[in-house]
Amino acid sequence: KAAFINFISDEEWKSIEPVSSWFGPSSFLMSSMSALFKLSMWIRHGHGYLTENLGIPVWGSYAVFGLATLFLGMALGLVSEALGSD
Repeated sequence: KAAFINFISDEEWKSIEPVSSWFGPSSFLMSSMSALFKLSMWIRHGHGYLTENLGIPVWGSYAVFGLATLFLGMALGLVSEALGSD
């Protein structure tokens, strides 16, 4: 606590270099990281719903997410191919 009070009262905060815009909260990098964390939490809640509420075994939940990933990748590949062949 004393170190923090000294940091403020001695104005040591002025000597610290600000965070670059690349790592700022509204930068593309940090927005992407935030979206990745939100996706991981959605997947975690989905896994919990499948295993706890629907009674699907853990391996079944993994299979569902694995198949969803596979089909999503195939769909994105098809869309990418269709858009690229114009």
